Amino acid sequence: MPASDSTLARRLLHALKAHGAREIFGIPGDFVLPFYKAIEDSRILPHFELSHEPAVGFAADAAARYHPGLGVAVVTYGAGAFNLVNPIAGAYAERSPVVVIAGAPGAAERASGFQLHHQARSIDTQLAVFREITCDQAVLDDAASAPREIARVLASARERSLPVYIEFPRDMVAARCAEVPVLARRPPDKEALAECAAEILARIAQAKSPAIIVDVEIRRYGVEKEVAALARRLGVPVVTTFMGRGLLAAAPDVVAGTYLGAAGDARITRLVESADALLLLGVIVSDTNFALSQRRLDPRRTMIAIDRQVQVGHHQYPEIPLDALVDALIAQAPRGGKARGASRKVKVTYPRHLKADDKPILPSDIACAINDLFYRHGVMPMTADMGDCLFTAMEIENSALAAPGYYAGMGFGVPAGIGGAAATGRRPLILVGDGAFQMTGWELGNCRRYKLDPIVVLFNNASWEMLRVFQPESKFNNLDDWNFAAIAPSLGGHGERVTTRAELAAALERAVKRRGMFSLVEVMLPRGRTSDTLARFVAGFKSARERAAAAQKGRGG
Repeated sequence: MPASDSTLARRLLHALKAHGAREIFGIPGDFVLPFYKAIEDSRILPHFELSHEPAVGFAADAAARYHPGLGVAVVTYGAGAFNLVNPIAGAYAERSPVVVIAGAPGAAERASGFQLHHQARSIDTQLAVFREITCDQAVLDDAASAPREIARVLASARERSLPVYIEFPRDMVAARCAEVPVLARRPPDKEALAECAAEILARIAQAKSPAIIVDVEIRRYGVEKEVAALARRLGVPVVTTFMGRGLLAAAPDVVAGTYLGAAGDARITRLVESADALLLLGVIVSDTNFALSQRRLDPRRTMIAIDRQVQVGHHQYPEIPLDALVDALIAQAPRGGKARGASRKVKVTYPRHLKADDKPILPSDIACAINDLFYRHGVMPMTADMGDCLFTAMEIENSALAAPGYYAGMGFGVPAGIGGAAATGRRPLILVGDGAFQMTGWELGNCRRYKLDPIVVLFNNASWEMLRVFQPESKFNNLDDWNFAAIAPSLGGHGERVTTRAELAAALERAVKRRGMFSLVEVMLPRGRTSDTLARFVAGFKSARERAAAAQKGRGG
């Protein structure tokens, strides 16, 4: 082995690859320059430079969502790393295994007695901050222990599907060290696993109307095919959560639709809320997933597996990985399961056949136009930002989708599209609102050098429209019109502004045929109009809030 391959920098890069990382996203800075040089010179993993650290975090997050591996974000100390806090907080909330590698001052600099540039309260403030939003951390300040530290941290990211943090002092990059081992996964207790699977299957067998709800962890652990096989074997209908939208896109025969409570299809709502046995696989029990439920989750009829734990009714099984559970369920499940009653026949259909006329465009028209596009040219993977663009995505055919459905941070869509394209090699469709585009849309300027050509559908109502629906009287929801389409050529792409349904359909058709540059379709929307799904969500949310307030008042609160 060449001597250069025994440096700590290269050992770390090889370890990232061995643990499932496929690419690196980052921005160089002084404290991370030595490591960045090792990234570039070694060519162990391809790297993609973006323009602002939040976009780095979003891109790494999306890459981890699209392939069941690790996302990697590399930034400098302080000024760079603190810009990652929001994206990594979102990755933690939504269980995305992103490895943050932050350059840091070396030992001599730490001992100099000076306040160092980029330093906040203390040298270790950055580490303290990331302890709150990552599941494991390591500081690589000792070459002898570094391989064990790296192995432990990367194993934690892989096993728990959560972000981790590695601080890399710049004077340690060229230090010689041993190879980083790949730690064996912690196996579950075989008897506990078998008992857990048997109890779940017994409850499903006794149920008259069981259902399965799936969420993000089935993608994180790479078990979508297995979950589809399990559902077919049991004859049980499957729905996704709001934030799990896009899961099982390759198994359209299995997925009935997306559960949105009062905001969703009434048949899906009945299927879930009338079920006498609910198996929740990788489901985050959050307000965005369940706030609009007409019926609270009843622990007596609920079985939930997430974060290496399974709860069946009031029984708890710790240290049961999701993938091991799904395998055990398949192994024990009887073959030839029959569909349970009419629930198996529930199948949501999505709007098609947009009238290409001169009428103004409404958000749900965009969904209809995209469904038509997918029918003609094939389904594309999608990313969506927060806002009505994400609720509109619920009206689009179930295709692979990455979006901040629970954490609900803005700015995700465009850099996530870049990250998804880099991770998969596929051309993405990006849905983004004008407010979010002002934050991170400029990252499209990096597409040209990486030969990426996403199609971007920009919802422009010159408004924070999702905020307006909750507080319509406030003028601060108004935004200016920046004419984004006119800016696109200066970023290396093609821009087109549309105002009618006919123009929208034609622009999308031109965009899908245009290759070699990004295509930005800026859709001008009237203020005060939202997608049908968001309108139902807001009405349901307000109703749920009023019910909760009335219940609190009735209790004397």
